[in-house]
Amino acid sequence: MALRACGLIIFRRCLIPKVDNNAIEFLLLQASDGIHHWTPPKGHVEPGEDDLETALRETQEEAGIEAGQLTIIEGFKRELNYVARNKPKTVIYWLAEVKDYDGEIRLSHEHQAYRWLGLEEACQLAQFKEMKAALQEGHQFLCSIEA
Repeated sequence: MALRACGLIIFRRCLIPKVDNNAIEFLLLQASDGIHHWTPPKGHVEPGEDDLETALRETQEEAGIEAGQLTIIEGFKRELNYVARNKPKTVIYWLAEVKDYDGEIRLSHEHQAYRWLGLEEACQLAQFKEMKAALQEGHQFLCSIEA
């Protein structure tokens, strides 16, 4: 059976679009172990939790962002399926916007760095094609609901 994890693709909107018109920035965390990969906060579902509860708990644990500091974006949910450490893994992601643009990020021991990045830079750091696709789809979804 596949390992199951859940997380949030966290973003913020610049109030004044930058020169490159990159008004949406995504939060990526760099893992402390392995290949030091960059992903949004995520983690394994614990007994008795539903998927969204897991995503919110993991975000609080890994980035120090509490549920009340986020707005979950209705209508976007992506399931990624891939192999990690020779085992099948499923990760469910929702989109969530931080309410405070300058809110503090507090990393756990599981991560060594974080960055707010525009779509192109986020995709370059993400490395895995499934994660890149989820970021692109999330950005496209946000742009479509703004219109």
